[in-house]
Amino acid sequence: MRQSTVFGTSEQPIDQTAESYALLAAVNESGPLAVAFSGGVDSAVVLAAGVRVWGAARTLAVIADSPALARSELHGARRTAAEIGVELLEVATAEWSVPGYRENAGNRCYFCKHTVLSRVLEVATERGFGAVATGTHRDDRRAAHRPGLRAAAELGVVEPLAAAGLGKAEVRGVAVRWGLSVADKPGSPCLSSRVAVGVPVTPARLGRVERAEELVRATLTAHGVPVDALRVRVLATAFRIELGPTTHHWLDRHPRVQAEVLRAVAAATRLRDGSVAAYRAGAVATASGPGGADAAPTPRRPADGRPATRGERPA
Repeated sequence: MRQSTVFGTSEQPIDQTAESYALLAAVNESGPLAVAFSGGVDSAVVLAAGVRVWGAARTLAVIADSPALARSELHGARRTAAEIGVELLEVATAEWSVPGYRENAGNRCYFCKHTVLSRVLEVATERGFGAVATGTHRDDRRAAHRPGLRAAAELGVVEPLAAAGLGKAEVRGVAVRWGLSVADKPGSPCLSSRVAVGVPVTPARLGRVERAEELVRATLTAHGVPVDALRVRVLATAFRIELGPTTHHWLDRHPRVQAEVLRAVAAATRLRDGSVAAYRAGAVATASGPGGADAAPTPRRPADGRPATRGERPA
């Protein structure tokens, strides 16, 4: 539907559905803003809304650059910010220097978000932006365990998508209508989410995970196999490669390629035992303990004799 209300000072056309109009209203309420940007669809939609309401000069993208951010994700974020027409400020963060983050005891995301958002708030203030926004949406708020949201609330950041009542499906719908190239981009949580709860997070370990995922993708691509979801989980003494259903089914029917992939990941992670399993959102391993109702499927080739176990958050 067409709305006549004019937001802010942007010259962007305002021709919106109810969902995107509600988002623009929420962004208008917050004032010119800096967006804690990841390059994913959620923060991209918030960033694009900022441009539509306030214009590019009064909207800023800020991305936290650390070993937890894969280089491919950083490159993608740069492209997306350029596509939207907004300056991308890359700031270094050192989450692993915070004991609670490094120890990875189950609430790592709280320490991560507190560290990252504190830095974003700092640079936003330096640049004259009164508000910092995240890509948190309605579905995120309904999740049972999201310690990162508590950190965001403590720091007073705004959540325009959630405030507008948009869930993931609506966010993607807005992205499609606004022509954003990341509209169908799969979720890609930080590399720390691959490290099992109870296993310390270190820059070296994150670098190994990133290298392992690059090797899996390159090997499968060389065999002409498209890769959708991909996670290399680092457990206490083993690793687990999780793949989307199509890729997993193909690899299961090609044992020689599967063995090649397992060898490559073993070398990259410096872990001897590994397995391949189907990826399922929301199932993250812990270092020890029995599998729960939402645990990842038990691999056909056990990594270390233990079942897959439940974890901290979707990844």
